[in-house]
Amino acid sequence: MAEAKSPAARPLSPHLTIYRPMLTMMMSIAHRITGAALYAGSILLAWWLLAAASGPNAYAAFQSVASSFIGRIVLFGYTWALIHHMLGGVRHLIWDTGRGFGAAEREWLARANLVGSIALTIILWVVGGYLMGGLR
Repeated sequence: MAEAKSPAARPLSPHLTIYRPMLTMMMSIAHRITGAALYAGSILLAWWLLAAASGPNAYAAFQSVASSFIGRIVLFGYTWALIHHMLGGVRHLIWDTGRGFGAAEREWLARANLVGSIALTIILWVVGGYLMGGLR
Protein backbone atom coordinates (compact mmCIF):
# COMPACT_ATOMS: atom_id res chain seq x y z
CA MET A 1 0.00 0.00 0.00
CA ALA A 2 1.34 3.46 -0.87
CA GLU A 3 2.11 5.78 1.97
CA ALA A 4 0.43 9.19 2.04
CA LYS A 5 2.87 12.10 1.89
CA SER A 6 2.58 14.88 4.38
CA PRO A 7 1.26 18.21 2.98
CA ALA A 8 4.62 19.87 3.69
CA ALA A 9 6.39 17.44 1.33
CA ARG A 10 4.19 18.32 -1.64
CA PRO A 11 5.51 20.87 -4.14
CA LEU A 12 3.86 24.27 -4.04
CA SER A 13 2.41 25.88 -7.12
CA PRO A 14 4.14 29.05 -8.27
CA HIS A 15 2.48 32.20 -6.99
CA LEU A 16 2.22 35.71 -8.37
CA THR A 17 5.04 36.80 -6.08
CA ILE A 18 7.45 34.52 -7.97
CA TYR A 19 6.69 35.79 -11.47
CA ARG A 20 7.67 39.22 -12.75
CA PRO A 21 4.58 40.89 -14.26
CA MET A 22 4.76 40.92 -18.05
CA LEU A 23 2.59 42.71 -20.59
CA THR A 24 1.07 39.47 -21.85
CA MET A 25 0.13 38.53 -18.28
CA MET A 26 -1.48 41.93 -17.72
CA MET A 27 -3.38 41.66 -21.01
CA SER A 28 -4.77 38.31 -19.92
CA ILE A 29 -5.98 39.85 -16.68
CA ALA A 30 -7.38 42.88 -18.56
CA HIS A 31 -9.21 40.54 -20.95
CA ARG A 32 -10.95 38.86 -18.02
CA ILE A 33 -11.78 42.21 -16.38
CA THR A 34 -13.21 43.65 -19.60
CA GLY A 35 -15.32 40.52 -20.02
CA ALA A 36 -16.80 41.07 -16.58
CA ALA A 37 -17.28 44.79 -17.32
CA LEU A 38 -19.12 43.96 -20.53
CA TYR A 39 -21.35 41.57 -18.64
CA ALA A 40 -22.22 44.32 -16.14
CA GLY A 41 -22.39 46.97 -18.87
CA SER A 42 -25.03 45.02 -20.76
CA ILE A 43 -27.42 46.37 -18.13
CA LEU A 44 -26.84 49.80 -19.68
CA LEU A 45 -27.70 48.45 -23.10
CA ALA A 46 -30.88 46.84 -21.75
CA TRP A 47 -31.83 50.08 -19.99
CA TRP A 48 -31.32 52.04 -23.23
CA LEU A 49 -33.48 49.60 -25.22
CA LEU A 50 -36.21 49.55 -22.58
CA ALA A 51 -36.19 53.33 -22.36
CA ALA A 52 -36.44 53.65 -26.14
CA ALA A 53 -39.38 51.23 -26.18
CA SER A 54 -41.13 52.82 -23.20
CA GLY A 55 -41.63 56.28 -24.61
CA PRO A 56 -40.19 59.79 -24.65
CA ASN A 57 -40.18 60.34 -20.87
CA ALA A 58 -38.27 57.14 -20.12
CA TYR A 59 -35.83 57.87 -22.93
CA ALA A 60 -35.30 61.42 -21.69
CA ALA A 61 -34.45 60.03 -18.24
CA PHE A 62 -31.89 57.67 -19.77
CA GLN A 63 -30.51 60.43 -21.97
CA SER A 64 -30.02 62.77 -19.02
CA VAL A 65 -28.02 60.10 -17.15
CA ALA A 66 -26.02 59.04 -20.21
CA SER A 67 -25.16 62.62 -21.20
CA SER A 68 -23.92 63.60 -17.75
CA PHE A 69 -20.17 63.76 -17.07
CA ILE A 70 -20.18 60.49 -15.12
CA GLY A 71 -22.44 58.87 -17.71
CA ARG A 72 -20.05 59.76 -20.51
CA ILE A 73 -17.09 58.38 -18.58
CA VAL A 74 -18.99 55.12 -18.03
CA LEU A 75 -19.98 54.94 -21.71
CA PHE A 76 -16.41 55.72 -22.80
CA GLY A 77 -15.12 52.96 -20.51
CA TYR A 78 -17.76 50.57 -21.83
CA THR A 79 -16.71 51.38 -25.39
CA TRP A 80 -13.05 50.77 -24.53
CA ALA A 81 -13.88 47.49 -22.77
CA LEU A 82 -15.87 46.32 -25.78
CA ILE A 83 -13.10 47.12 -28.26
CA HIS A 84 -10.33 45.80 -25.99
CA HIS A 85 -12.18 42.53 -25.41
CA MET A 86 -12.87 42.19 -29.14
CA LEU A 87 -9.20 42.72 -30.04
CA GLY A 88 -8.23 40.23 -27.34
CA GLY A 89 -10.56 37.75 -29.03
CA VAL A 90 -8.84 38.43 -32.35
CA ARG A 91 -5.49 37.79 -30.64
CA HIS A 92 -6.79 34.47 -29.35
CA LEU A 93 -8.13 33.65 -32.82
CA ILE A 94 -4.66 34.21 -34.24
CA TRP A 95 -3.27 31.87 -31.59
CA ASP A 96 -5.92 29.28 -32.51
CA THR A 97 -4.39 29.14 -35.99
CA GLY A 98 -1.04 28.17 -34.43
CA ARG A 99 0.61 31.52 -35.11
CA GLY A 100 1.97 34.22 -32.82
CA PHE A 101 3.46 32.03 -30.10
CA GLY A 102 7.02 33.33 -30.38
CA ALA A 103 8.19 35.74 -27.70
CA ALA A 104 8.34 38.70 -30.10
CA GLU A 105 4.96 37.90 -31.65
CA ARG A 106 3.25 37.52 -28.27
CA GLU A 107 4.65 40.87 -27.12
CA TRP A 108 3.67 42.56 -30.38
CA LEU A 109 0.11 41.21 -30.23
CA ALA A 110 -0.26 42.37 -26.61
CA ARG A 111 0.98 45.87 -27.49
CA ALA A 112 -1.24 45.99 -30.58
CA ASN A 113 -4.22 44.98 -28.45
CA LEU A 114 -3.59 47.77 -25.95
CA VAL A 115 -2.68 50.52 -28.40
CA GLY A 116 -5.36 49.48 -30.87
CA SER A 117 -8.12 49.46 -28.27
CA ILE A 118 -7.20 52.93 -27.01
CA ALA A 119 -6.81 54.37 -30.52
CA LEU A 120 -10.01 52.80 -31.88
CA THR A 121 -12.01 53.99 -28.87
CA ILE A 122 -10.81 57.57 -29.30
CA ILE A 123 -11.41 57.46 -33.06
CA LEU A 124 -14.90 56.03 -32.55
CA TRP A 125 -15.82 58.73 -30.04
CA VAL A 126 -14.38 61.56 -32.16
CA VAL A 127 -16.09 60.37 -35.36
CA GLY A 128 -19.32 59.59 -33.50
CA GLY A 129 -19.26 62.97 -31.80
CA TYR A 130 -18.59 64.73 -35.10
CA LEU A 131 -21.41 62.88 -36.87
CA MET A 132 -23.82 63.67 -34.02
CA GLY A 133 -23.06 67.38 -34.19
CA GLY A 134 -20.20 67.57 -31.72
CA LEU A 135 -19.77 66.35 -28.17
CA ARG A 136 -21.82 68.62 -25.94
